[in-house]
Amino acid sequence: MKLADFDFNYPEELVAAYPCEPRDSARLMVARRLNGPGEGGLEHRAFRDLPDLLDRGDCLVLNRTRVFPARLLGKKSTGGRADILLVREHEPGLWVVLSSGLKSGMRLHFPADLRATVEALDEDGQYLCRFDRPDVLDYAENHGMAPLPPYILRRRRLADAGGKDGRKQTSASEDNARYQTVYARQAGSIAAPTAGLHFTMDLFARLERKGIRTAWLTLHVGRGTFKPIEHEDPRHHRMLPEWYRMKDKDCQVIKSTMAEGRRVAAVGTTSTRVLETLARATEGIHSCEGWTDLYIHPGHEFKAVSALVTNFHLPCSTPLMLASAFLGRRRLLAAYREAVSRGYRLFSFGDAMLML
Repeated sequence: MKLADFDFNYPEELVAAYPCEPRDSARLMVARRLNGPGEGGLEHRAFRDLPDLLDRGDCLVLNRTRVFPARLLGKKSTGGRADILLVREHEPGLWVVLSSGLKSGMRLHFPADLRATVEALDEDGQYLCRFDRPDVLDYAENHGMAPLPPYILRRRRLADAGGKDGRKQTSASEDNARYQTVYARQAGSIAAPTAGLHFTMDLFARLERKGIRTAWLTLHVGRGTFKPIEHEDPRHHRMLPEWYRMKDKDCQVIKSTMAEGRRVAAVGTTSTRVLETLARATEGIHSCEGWTDLYIHPGHEFKAVSALVTNFHLPCSTPLMLASAFLGRRRLLAAYREAVSRGYRLFSFGDAMLML
């Protein structure tokens, strides 16, 4: 297996700079796995058609994490621009952050009298920053920006410069609201579980009327999800751990669904990783919280997830590896080629896939 086997070409203009409105108007490619009804086929639908594509008794499992405004802009003591991404709190006032051009001992200054000192750079390329106050998360909620992926910001600059996107520039508050699922609850993620961005409350009502179950979990999306694969053989990649929680009532819904032979449809790769982590535990799907570094790539045997709702992912990324494991690499990349030929919108704010 080579990392280059998971690369594909796409035109820059297909990268979604802004989300669909309304949310469930996004396009939905339906890809059916081999050895199943309609095996190998592709359909082209809208996300609002999801209730028609699932059966009564199936269960959608969704990640209720909430993205916090983790991007802070300020100045370095040297006079340069400081652009940092809060990753996680190590202890009160001490945060793991992502940035570039920082040095140990450097002072950082942010609006509203927030200051920090860079203490160290760890082996994973992350900085430790000591802030002069413990309420950094509260500060970020009031002064931070949505941690939009760099490719979205780049695409916006290109679209705005060329005047081809037809969208007005969005404010920080609009991005903070839209880079969030409608069912988000507990703050802690530095990236959205993007497959969930397409759901609306009206769509949930229609799913309930159809008799489709829902179960909930939390996984705080950290750097582990989007850390680049650096090995030529992607099987040697190491996932950074991310925190998750699963409650008993949701476990019972999932176990009942599996016992009845119905489908467990994970919404997103984060939900998939939690379910597959628990399915490998001695207790099976059970109420707990902890850290998972499960890395799913081709060859993985899925024990809990039998359907997957996901977006179109970046080439050579860990989410793409997971989707390849579920659908098969050749079939997934063939579906991606068709998506590109039909003008599907790609990546975080883009369109979606349903794999059955």
